[in-house]
Amino acid sequence: MFAFIRPNFLLTAVLAATLTLGGCALPPPDSRVDSQVLSRAQSTDTRLGHAVQARLDDHPDGVSGIYPLENSLDAFTARAMLAEGADKTLDVQYYIWADDTTGRLLLKTLREAADRGVRVRLLLDDNGIAGLDTSLAALHAHDNIEVRLFNPFPVRRPKWIGYLWEFPRLNHRMHNKSFTADSQASIIGGRNVADEYFGANQQSQFADLDVLALGPAARQVGEDFDRYWASASAYPVDQLLPVVDAPQAVLDETLEPPDKATDAQRYVEALEQSSFLQRLLDETLEMTWAKVSVISDDPKKALGKSPDERLVSRQLSKALAQPRSSVTLVSPYFVPTDSGVALFGELEAQGVEVTVLTNSLAANDVALVHAGYANYRKLLLRGGVKVYEMQRTASKDSKRHRSGVMGSSASSLHAKTFAIDGEVLFIGSFNFDPRSTHLNTEIGFLIESPALATAMEESFAEDVPQSAYELGLDNDDLLWVERHDGKQIRHDHEPETGPFKRFWVSFLSFFPLESLL
Repeated sequence: MFAFIRPNFLLTAVLAATLTLGGCALPPPDSRVDSQVLSRAQSTDTRLGHAVQARLDDHPDGVSGIYPLENSLDAFTARAMLAEGADKTLDVQYYIWADDTTGRLLLKTLREAADRGVRVRLLLDDNGIAGLDTSLAALHAHDNIEVRLFNPFPVRRPKWIGYLWEFPRLNHRMHNKSFTADSQASIIGGRNVADEYFGANQQSQFADLDVLALGPAARQVGEDFDRYWASASAYPVDQLLPVVDAPQAVLDETLEPPDKATDAQRYVEALEQSSFLQRLLDETLEMTWAKVSVISDDPKKALGKSPDERLVSRQLSKALAQPRSSVTLVSPYFVPTDSGVALFGELEAQGVEVTVLTNSLAANDVALVHAGYANYRKLLLRGGVKVYEMQRTASKDSKRHRSGVMGSSASSLHAKTFAIDGEVLFIGSFNFDPRSTHLNTEIGFLIESPALATAMEESFAEDVPQSAYELGLDNDDLLWVERHDGKQIRHDHEPETGPFKRFWVSFLSFFPLESLL
C-alpha cells in the first residue's frame, strides 16, 4: 500500500516522529512510593488468612493448596471473588488487560475493593492496555489504588511510533499474569484479562488454563510481584498520563460494561450466583495439596540484564533434564529451535515418550509464529516426537463437555503447561518459543503432584486425539490425520485453510525472524 504514498510524505512523517520522540524520553521513576507484600502476621489476620491457615494445619509444612481453573467462566469468577474476599491487599499483574466486558468488570471489582479500604497495586504491561489510559489514570487517583506501567511507551498515540525510536527496549515485554489477595491466595496461568480468555467473545475463544494456589505458593507470588513493582521498568501512571478531572465520575462511566444486554449480564449473574468465595472461606473448596515452586524471570530481563541462571527457560531446562518415561507438552506458540529439537530427540532416543500439542495454522492467531514453528515439524517427527495441532473448532461428533487444555468451545489454544512422568506439572505464562526464552518475562508454578500431572496426561490422551490433528510423514511429506466417529480423515495440506494463507505462511518462513517469535 505504500506505493501510493509520496516519498516526501514518508520522510516528513518519519522526521515528525523522530522530533516527537526526542522530546518524550521516559522520566526517572523518582516519585514512586515504596510498598511491600504483607508480612506473614498481617496476611494471616484476614478472612482468607484464617481459612487458609486452618487448612494448612492439616497438611505437612511447605505444601500449598492447588485448584485448577479450566473453565473460562470459573476463571473469571475466581478472580472477582478473590477481589471480593480480600481484606487488606490485592496485587495484580498482567500482560493484556482489554477495555471490554470482562476487563471493565474486573477493574470495577478492584475499585470496589479499594473503596472498602483494600490496598490495590495494579502492574500492567504497557503494550496490552489499548483504550485504558483514561480509566487507569482515574483509578490511580483513588487513595487506595496505585497503577504502574511496565516498560512504557513515551508517546501514547500512536504507540507503534515508539518502536521506530526504541525497538530494542520496547521489544521486551512483561508476559507475567498473577492475581493475589492478602498474600494468601493467588491465580497464575495463561489467561490475560480480555473477553476471549473468559469465553465472552463469540468470535474468538481461547482454551486456557490457570491455577488457584493457597498458602506458601501465594506468598512466593506476592514476593515476586514486589520485585517487579520496585523494578526500574515499572512507572507510576501519573508520570506518563494526563491528570483526569473528576476521576470518580470518569470511572462511573468508563467501567460500565460496553454491552449490558448480553455478556455483561451473564457475567454479573455468574458472580451473584457463585459460591466460590464461600467455599474458599468455609474450607469446602476441594484442593490438591502439593509442594509448589514459583519460577519467574528476573525483571531485569526486560532491560537485557538478567543473569542466565535466573531465566525461566534455564529453570525449566533443569526440570526437563531427567524425565524417565514421558513428557507431555502444551504450548500455543511453539517454536522449539534447533536446541529444542535436539533435546526432544535425545529424550526419545533414551526411551522417553515426548508428545506436543500446539495450534494448527487455522487455530493460530499469529501466522508469523506458525511460520517459525512449521520449519521444525519434520525434524520433530523424524526424531520420534508425537505432534498434534489443535483444530479451530471442537469435533462436531463430540457430545462431551470438554475442559482442561482443550477447552469446551475454543477456537484457539492458549494454555501453557507440561507434565513429566505423571509426577510433576508446570502451569504458567511461558511459551516454548524464543520470545519467552530471551525477550519477555514469564512466571509459572512447578507442581510436584502425581494426581494433577496424571490427570493432565489422561485428559490429553482422551481429548486431544479427537480434537486435534495428528501429524505424520508419508515419504517425508507431511500429513494431518483427523479422527471422527472412529474414522480417520487424511489431509495432505494444512487443514481448514485456503491456498493464499498457506502460501503466505510458507513465504514468511523464509525470513530470519525466529529470534522475534
